[in-house]
Amino acid sequence: MKKWSSSFSSMADSKRFLLVFLICTVLSESGIVAEVKQTQGRAEPFVGVNIGTDVSNRLSPADLVAFLKLQNIGHVRLYDADSDILKALARTKIRVIVSVPNNQLLAIGSSNVTAATWIGRNVVAYYPQTLISAIAVGDEVLTTVSSSAPLLLPAIEALYSALVAANLHTEIKISTPHAASIILDPFPPSQAFFNQTLNPIILPLLQFLSKTGSPLMMNLYPYYVFMQNKGVVPLDNSLFKPLTPSKEMVDPNTLLHYTNVLDAMIDSVYCSMKNLNVTDVMVLVTESGWPSRGDSKEPYATIDNADTYNSNLIKHVLDHSGTPLHPELTSSVYIYELFNEDLRSPPVSEANWGLFHGNSTPVYLLHVSGSGTFLANDTTNQTFCIAMDGVDARTLQAALDWACGPGRANCSEIQPGEGCYQPNNVKNHASYAFDSYYQKEGRGSGSCDFKGVAMITTTDPSHGSCIFPGSKKISNKTKEAINGTEASGAAEKLRLVTVGSQINKGSHIFWAFVAFFVVHYSFLL
Repeated sequence: MKKWSSSFSSMADSKRFLLVFLICTVLSESGIVAEVKQTQGRAEPFVGVNIGTDVSNRLSPADLVAFLKLQNIGHVRLYDADSDILKALARTKIRVIVSVPNNQLLAIGSSNVTAATWIGRNVVAYYPQTLISAIAVGDEVLTTVSSSAPLLLPAIEALYSALVAANLHTEIKISTPHAASIILDPFPPSQAFFNQTLNPIILPLLQFLSKTGSPLMMNLYPYYVFMQNKGVVPLDNSLFKPLTPSKEMVDPNTLLHYTNVLDAMIDSVYCSMKNLNVTDVMVLVTESGWPSRGDSKEPYATIDNADTYNSNLIKHVLDHSGTPLHPELTSSVYIYELFNEDLRSPPVSEANWGLFHGNSTPVYLLHVSGSGTFLANDTTNQTFCIAMDGVDARTLQAALDWACGPGRANCSEIQPGEGCYQPNNVKNHASYAFDSYYQKEGRGSGSCDFKGVAMITTTDPSHGSCIFPGSKKISNKTKEAINGTEASGAAEKLRLVTVGSQINKGSHIFWAFVAFFVVHYSFLL
């Protein structure tokens, strides 16, 4: 995962501008589009997920596969070829991209025997019981380990020869993921072109991909485009939010309107390939996502923005939306990433790209209803907000005070003598207060955060006589009220009394006092 290092708004010189304009105009108006469609456009677009390894307390391979099934995730990408995971994926319908790590390129690119051994050990040993769909050779090699660049294509060709020998070359594609920064002048897309110093490697690579029917793998992050071009690229464009025509980005050469940054990035790749006379290679987005948390220099790394981006990305792909240049072609996308990699080094955002925490609880609930069954965490009707493990008591107390004070959570049940007072500790009380606030806010995105000390769970935290606000269980008090209602016929009155009498119990003055001090010291979510 790397930033888009080039400027989104820089301009090429006039000769190059004119050349690429003419090329892409021809592309959009000729049979070239049809050529791409005929060769590679028949597969249904999908959304997959990347599974990183820098996660503490990782799920076991068996639990991971069970979780993937639960979430209806049918496509995953590994950053290696983990034998235990590949075994666990056997006899499932989940398709997997396996990867050759960068540190193995030298050995594979220098020896056909080593390449054949790698294929035998990591592909043939599992296929077809495990549905290996592709091999990603290295990751962003041209921009992160340039010293290995000369070995990239030899490694790919050696691995492909081994696939041919195993008669798997028509079943399993092979390519290499690139950072967006291999493309210069990416907007407007019609004037984009590959970094010319890389052309001696990129051109033969594209010719290989064309010959083998393999995709060009790209890691594309509108988040970094926005962060590096604030004031030029609006946030709404980056998040797939609906735009008025005046806010759409318009390519002045093709007059195509771009309503989101990702489409512009994808079309810049197509125009860059066309500039090298390659027109029949499909773009596969091997990484894209948005961080849910960042440090002080990353104010847009928030749960709300991450939820919005990934939810809209999923809808965009599954709706077969295509791009302005290629409306008939929709690139499949692998979201970066499935789990937060909490062991990654700073900045803070590096550890917060996941849809889920390492224990499989959601970081936030995606809003993808109507886009099939992918990522079932959107369809659950019971979610709760509780305090995270390992948070110090002082921090939890501050969050608890905010929830019960300015947050207006109903904290009556954690008062002495009430049903959720025991166990009498700050974590238990905070969990109840957090869930009260979360349910009061309609389980909205961002309402279960409390400065990073809360998390969403689908496990009902109710215990004994303590019934959490989000629970469908019925407490003894509620049962008594219902029974009394049935006996007296005063159903509505008793229902209101049962609920209303529990609110605050005379603690209004106390919480107003707390609220004053909390607001005074600016404790904000």
